[in-house]
This record gives sequence, structure tokens and C-alpha cells, in this order.
Amino acid sequence: MGLAERILQGDIRAAARLMRDVDDGFASASEELKKLYPHTGKAYLVGITGPPGAGKSTLVDQITAAYRKLGKRVGIVAVDPTSPFTGGAILGDRIRMNRHADDEGVFIRSLATRGCLGGISRSTGDVVNVMDAMGMDVIIIETVGVGQDEIDIVRMAHTTTVVMVPGLGDDIQAIKAGILEIADVFVVNKADRDGADRTVRELSAMLEMGERRNGDWLPKVMRTEASRGVGIEELVAEYENHRNYLFSSGAIERFTNEKNSAILSEMLKERLFRKVYDRILADGTYGEIVSGMATRSVDPYSAVDSIIAGHLFSIPEVSE
Repeated sequence: MGLAERILQGDIRAAARLMRDVDDGFASASEELKKLYPHTGKAYLVGITGPPGAGKSTLVDQITAAYRKLGKRVGIVAVDPTSPFTGGAILGDRIRMNRHADDEGVFIRSLATRGCLGGISRSTGDVVNVMDAMGMDVIIIETVGVGQDEIDIVRMAHTTTVVMVPGLGDDIQAIKAGILEIADVFVVNKADRDGADRTVRELSAMLEMGERRNGDWLPKVMRTEASRGVGIEELVAEYENHRNYLFSSGAIERFTNEKNSAILSEMLKERLFRKVYDRILADGTYGEIVSGMATRSVDPYSAVDSIIAGHLFSIPEVSE
């Protein structure tokens, strides 16, 4: 019996093994994912992003506990930064979520970015699909927290949460377009700190000034103290409000189409690139072009045009 069949029968070890294979880029994982795909699309995906030190992991821990009280099975995908020098990652989010380690209704998977920008790793979507097929009701995706332009999580999660804390410094951080546009819910965490009221007011004011059509979702600014569990139930209730909005307004159809389009586009670009790159690397074309660029006898623009013209309609199969 293959991994996919075992996963559909509730085998947790098979799911963990497939997630490992997916993250390591094994070709065999693709065949298993094909079998699981018809069984996905049922889970509710919540994205958690924000600057380092905002308390995202602690917040995820509390949100998970709240959903468990509601009887929901929860999957957690926690993405950690990868060292540009060693390629390693601490994957320390599990430490903050240790109390859920023995809960059969919670599955936690840590991932390293492996150099991928945008807050998540390349394997995040596939790992989410495995958890979806496992029967998780809610899947929480915690990004690495890289900045204001985390478009990847917006395209993946039904509800995206931007976590901020008082006292980050420059007030202009609160009004940058990237921050305002990616969130469905804002959370001012560590709300017991000085300046929390000001942060909430500034965010609320900027949101009210934004352009929205009638019927569009207006993000709320929620207060939490994740370390003490304050404001968590209200936050989860707001998630459910946004979920109801998506389905009642028909926005879920647009979201699904945009998400699927992005998935197909990225997969196609990656697969086409890999096919062509492996071939020109193997036959020496790549090295010749690089050497020619050094002496300026070859320009990269003409080289790419030539490669595309030679491979676009006859992409060779590369053994894996």
C-alpha cells in the first residue's frame, strides 16, 4: 500500500514520511500527491505573518488550543528562516507549541525556507495538501515574517493575519501599502505594552481611509496578549466571521480561482525551468554561455532567446 492510501486511512507516520519526501524534493512524492489531491480542499487555512518578535508562534499555540476546544483538528505549518551560509534552520517553533505534542488532534510540521523568499517555503503548499487529506479541519501557516510583501501567504490562506506589536519604532510602518493590503485581520499582540492604544488607533484610521467597494471585507484590528491567552477567543470568532463572509459573498470562488492559477503558474515555471536547465547543464551549453559572458563574446539576452527557441516546443525528458 502506498503512502497516499495509508494517509487516507489515518496513518500519521505515512503522512510525516510524505511531508519529508516533499520537502526533500523526492520525485516519488509527486505521484503520492497526485493521489491525495482529489481529497483536498476541505480545510480552512489561516495565515499568520508579521515581523520577528511579534509573538507569532505563541499566538499560533493559543489559537490552536482555542480550536481544539471547539473540537477541530488542527494542522500547523511553521516556516523558519534558513541560514544563507550553512543552509541550516533552528525550527524552534515547536518549542513554543510543545504542549500540543501529545495531542492526536494536532499535527505540527516545521519547514525551512531553503532560500525561498515571500515568507514560506516551496514545499509549504504540498505539505498543506497532505494535512488537508489527513482530515485536518483548520491548518495554520506561520510565515517566517520577512516584511511587508508576503504575497505567497495571501494566495494560499483563506484568512491572512498580520501580527504587530507596540513600540516597533517608525510609525510609518503601520501605513505601508504592503501591510494594509495583505491582511484580513490585524492583531496587535502584547497589547499590555505601552503604546498599544496608539498602534490600534493608527491601524484603524488607515484602514478606514482605504478604498473599498460596497460589500468588501473591512479588516478589524484585534488586541491580544498571547502569553496570557487574552483575546484569543475573540480572534478565532473573527476568523469565523471572515470565513462566513467568503462563502456568503461569493468571494471564495475568486479566491480559489486566483489560488489555483498561482499554483499552476508556479508549478509550470518551475518544471519548465528544471527541464531546460538540466538539459543545457548536462550537454555543456550552460557552461559555454557563462564562459562567453565573461569575455563578452556572448550576451545573456541572445543566449536565452536561443535556448527558448531550441527547447520551447521539444522539452526533453530528464531522468530523475
